Amino acid sequence: MIKFTLAGAAVFAVALGAYAVIRFPEQATPVQETTAPAQGAPMVAVTLPEALSAEATMGKRAFDAVCADCHGENAAGKMGFAPPLIHKIYEPSHHGDMAFQMAAANGVRAHHWKFGDMPPQPEVTRADVISITAYIREVQRANGIN
Repeated sequence: MIKFTLAGAAVFAVALGAYAVIRFPEQATPVQETTAPAQGAPMVAVTLPEALSAEATMGKRAFDAVCADCHGENAAGKMGFAPPLIHKIYEPSHHGDMAFQMAAANGVRAHHWKFGDMPPQPEVTRADVISITAYIREVQRANGIN
């Protein structure tokens, strides 16, 4: 008797499910349009460290004065201008600290991104670049880039 009751309940559940599918068809969810990020928009989300070292604090000031116009606030990149430095491509094992010195002194030919070449930055001293690099590295670590 119990087997028949369970079997009947199962048949009823299947029939009720089929009725619901036929009677209440799932409404199509409207497709959300995606638009390209706006020119100048940040390219990545950046988490800032709770505190910066003294060297990185000086580097942030120098970065904001010279680099942020192209590389964006907190080195998040700027769509249409320059890449984010808070990105795996710029981790220390791929672009060591000396790469930042060379980029500021000599400029960089476009190779990872399609923003065009970076011109030399003669107003940035070697000491500035050391501080800027300290800032970038601390923010990279806060974002899981080691």
